[in-house]
Amino acid sequence: MQIGLIGLGKMGMNMSLRLLRGGHQVVAFDVDPKRAPELGKDGGVAASSLADLVKKLSAPRVVWAMVPAGQPTEDQVDFALEHLSKGDVFIDGGNSNFRDSQRRAKKLAERGISFLDAGTSGGVWGLQVGYCLMVGGEKAAFQIAEPIFKTLAPPNGYLHTGPAGAGHFVKMVHNGIEYGLMQAYAEGFEILKSSEFSPDLRAVAQLWGQGSVVRSWLLELLERAFAEGGNGLDTIKGYVADSGEGRWTIQAAIDQNVPAPIITLSLMQRLASRQPESFAAKITAALRNQFGGHAVKSE
Repeated sequence: MQIGLIGLGKMGMNMSLRLLRGGHQVVAFDVDPKRAPELGKDGGVAASSLADLVKKLSAPRVVWAMVPAGQPTEDQVDFALEHLSKGDVFIDGGNSNFRDSQRRAKKLAERGISFLDAGTSGGVWGLQVGYCLMVGGEKAAFQIAEPIFKTLAPPNGYLHTGPAGAGHFVKMVHNGIEYGLMQAYAEGFEILKSSEFSPDLRAVAQLWGQGSVVRSWLLELLERAFAEGGNGLDTIKGYVADSGEGRWTIQAAIDQNVPAPIITLSLMQRLASRQPESFAAKITAALRNQFGGHAVKSE
């Protein structure tokens, strides 16, 4: 089927290629005018503008925005309101807040435009192995776009998770769990590295991937990271960013009175990683010195 794809970053470009190789027609646009023409050798059609993208699509149109959450996505929704027509389907495949997705779905519905929120997981490996898709929105709109999901995903790799917002909610919790998993691996391998045995960490990661209880794709990626960066990962700075989903997961846990200490502490560790030095630790050292005369280290 035919699809318009907005945003050709690391995810959007690979998704376009997977769709083209799956026999779909892709009309693509990116703010960088050099990116869309790159799809030409694989049969893609480059649009010179968002308006041009819509003109090149046949009704009912399906337009997928793969842009950052926040204002960039809001801008694409505003574009859809202006240029799409009744019966068209707009898909947000970014990591938007599910409340924003609910609001956007309602706004587009007033014009007869269907909205799907497609939580997309797979990263840079999606082109090869497929993308796990968690899709919220009207069932009828989901069925229109289903051939796209079927091509993008591996077998059994996509699901209609409920009404608008449900896709991004499920993806949000998915990413919150991801925080906890990565933090557990990080702590475990630091314990290994600092031990008297100092084992080959790449070998351990490879070993644990062979039938152990903790085997996972993340562990396979960790083995790859050790292969590239050595036992000490010396070329990588221990600064860990977050793109919002962990925070939103924790807020949802609070709103729903669900205890989520692991995910919460994982986010706190990410925040701590960005501090050149902890002021809170200075406070603790100063207090220990004040009440107990414990020694402090000077800068």
